[in-house]
Amino acid sequence: MTTQVNRSGHAAGAFDVRLIIAMLFAIYGAVLVGMGVLATSEEDIAKAAGTNINLWSGIGMLVFAALFTAWARLRPIIVPDAPDAEEPSEQP
Repeated sequence: MTTQVNRSGHAAGAFDVRLIIAMLFAIYGAVLVGMGVLATSEEDIAKAAGTNINLWSGIGMLVFAALFTAWARLRPIIVPDAPDAEEPSEQP
């Protein structure tokens, strides 16, 4: 049996480091896919042993970004709420 644990707080949201990493990998992956599709010559493919390395690296980065995004959405980091600020008592 599983028990639910009540955690007070809120999700980290856009400041979750996993989303930042996913965004960077998605940008780099999109650039590499674009380079692989639009700017790769037969000479470049021959240098890479017959593989369009930019295309496959970009696809791998996009898959990695999708996995990180799914991970961040399915298991968000809970940031504890700040306790109500009480005025400090002055002690002599």
